[in-house]
Amino acid sequence: MINYEVISNGFNSGEFFLEYLPTMSLENNGCLGAEALIRWQRPYGVVMPDDFIPSIENTPLSGLVTYWVIDTVAKELGAWLKATDNVYISINVPPELLGRGGLEYAANKSGLADVKSKLILEVTERGVPDKLGVDALNAARHQGVLIALDDVGIEDSNLVVLAHCHVDIIKIDRSVIRQMESAETLNAIQGIATLMNITKLDIIAEGVESASQATALKKAGINMAQGWYFSPSLPAKDFTAFYLTHC
Repeated sequence: MINYEVISNGFNSGEFFLEYLPTMSLENNGCLGAEALIRWQRPYGVVMPDDFIPSIENTPLSGLVTYWVIDTVAKELGAWLKATDNVYISINVPPELLGRGGLEYAANKSGLADVKSKLILEVTERGVPDKLGVDALNAARHQGVLIALDDVGIEDSNLVVLAHCHVDIIKIDRSVIRQMESAETLNAIQGIATLMNITKLDIIAEGVESASQATALKKAGINMAQGWYFSPSLPAKDFTAFYLTHC
């Protein structure tokens, strides 16, 4: 894992940038929006978030990076969001920041609050927010922001979060999709899809890499997906161009 000080220096030197991973409809292969993903440009190549985000969790840098993401999304796609109907951008939010006021301040300052109905806040299934965080999520939802529960597995779904947060979207972790050849896994996915249909929640499958996976997910009743089968993550201009050819 990369040292915290090295990460901090990289962030302060302007080495971080965003890419956008399209979210696709499995019904018609249309693009519905994208997830903003942070990247780190180093002299030897691009560092992916799994290699540095864990080192900054529950640190001041976690908040700074999240607020920077909000500001950068606003600069790169704010005008596009205002001009385009029926699209969204999702932003990953560390649970420890919820309910402290910083996210709301950053959204208002950047102008993203003006398009809040086109935003999705993603909170990881592994990090259960405290009461302040739960209240903040529920308040944001009442104001029109969608809430997604990220990295959900089949057997370890965080029922505590589901019980206390009125989430709109469940994101099935890529580790589940990799096991699509297993009949037991597919049966479990069908069970989750049935449950989510009953509760009126949407599902996004992460890490879809093949046509067979996309077909199986569609048959299971899952309606949205992300992954290299559709598109890698893209710079803002490339993403908006991709959207125009898939809207």
